[in-house]
Amino acid sequence: METNLLVRKLASGGPLGPEDIKRLNQIVRDPIALGARQDIIRQGEDPENVHLILDGIACRYKVLPDGGRSIMALLIPGDFCDLDIAILPVMDHSIGTLTPCTMVDIPRKQIMELLNHHPRIARALRWATLVDEAVLREWLVNMGQRRADRQMAHLFCELFMRFRAVGLADPFLLPLTQEQLADTLGITPVHAQRVLASLRSRNMIALESRAVTIIDFDRLMAFAEFNPDYLHLVSPK
Repeated sequence: METNLLVRKLASGGPLGPEDIKRLNQIVRDPIALGARQDIIRQGEDPENVHLILDGIACRYKVLPDGGRSIMALLIPGDFCDLDIAILPVMDHSIGTLTPCTMVDIPRKQIMELLNHHPRIARALRWATLVDEAVLREWLVNMGQRRADRQMAHLFCELFMRFRAVGLADPFLLPLTQEQLADTLGITPVHAQRVLASLRSRNMIALESRAVTIIDFDRLMAFAEFNPDYLHLVSPK
């Protein structure tokens, strides 16, 4: 199996040739380790590099005037934090680690070189951006129309599918705190605790050492009314 998580992810967006894979392997080098709860980029900054997550979980977030935080996306291994910063001048949100993370910095000029001279990679990167937009749309529906227990179940299903797409779902462990889940779902930590307890009592998930394990994915998916089509994990023709 391909060991480069970026290659694994982008392969879902279309076929990559040997030269494409070679080039992607060349840019994924010199990993950097970060602890949990550290900012990678802050809102308003103009970073020189694009960041790629290799291990751990990071997030896009905004801080509200009252000091609260809203998490707008979860970033897992194989995800770019800020691909469009190669085009946009400044960040309009912040990106930080939720767990200890390993990442690589890729200079803007290398991203532009991929877009301009490697059409299959450019298509795959465009696919990744479109999937990010589709996930955001699904999150809006999730928060606006589903009960909190179904919201959380839906989130767990999505993350399981995304981790599986890069070969990291066996076993599936989600080491997020109740506070982090609350910030993601737009509920209070107390409510998040109750929802987790409810899903556990239904024997769909297990909680151990602050990590979530999915026990019965089919039941969880049915309960959440989860349809994975928006993740577009089947390679296009």
